[in-house]
Amino acid sequence: MKPAAVLFDCDGVLVDSEPISDRVIAANLARHGLALPAHEIGAMFLGGTIAGLGDEARRLGATLPPAWVDEVYAEIFAALAEGTALIPGIPALLDRLDAARIPYAVGSNGPHAKMAITLGQHPEIHARLTGRIFSRHDVSRPKPAPDLYLHAACALGAAPETCVVVEDSPTGARAARAAGMTCFGYTPSGDGARLVAVGARPFRHMDDLVALLGL
Repeated sequence: MKPAAVLFDCDGVLVDSEPISDRVIAANLARHGLALPAHEIGAMFLGGTIAGLGDEARRLGATLPPAWVDEVYAEIFAALAEGTALIPGIPALLDRLDAARIPYAVGSNGPHAKMAITLGQHPEIHARLTGRIFSRHDVSRPKPAPDLYLHAACALGAAPETCVVVEDSPTGARAARAAGMTCFGYTPSGDGARLVAVGARPFRHMDDLVALLGL
């Protein structure tokens, strides 16, 4: 059955921002006494919040200043502004959703300012999402709580059980499950075991999602 609405995570699902952010965070933490490779940053903190990342980094021995969240966000934003590509297949997927008259929205643990930078580099995509981009700052609790996806579904006038979520992180997949929504997990490499473990159905390319959504 076709969903009543499709809810997308942003980083790693719509835009290929995570490798850029991971490199910036790794370099920043190294300056503050915690040396971790960028790929380990991604594995440890995928789908979380920068504030939560900071808490974990302090636990692991980083000496972070009180305003560290603002500091690292400024560095991330500057790097993302230099160029953040869309995930392959996103324009065609949105075309299919539009043709099927299935509404869609974005629900991200990241701030609006970050999505304005990344999605804003792609005006046609950004325009389609105007008024339907939601951040963890719009709700009481970030993912893995269901609040963000429930908020997005309500904005689209769709019952949670009729919605599909597209995620790339276990944190986001848990949020979808908690909201009572079907979750498809984007995993362009690897076996997707971490996503499967929290109830998501993995797929490798956005073209594959067209069939999964019954379009």
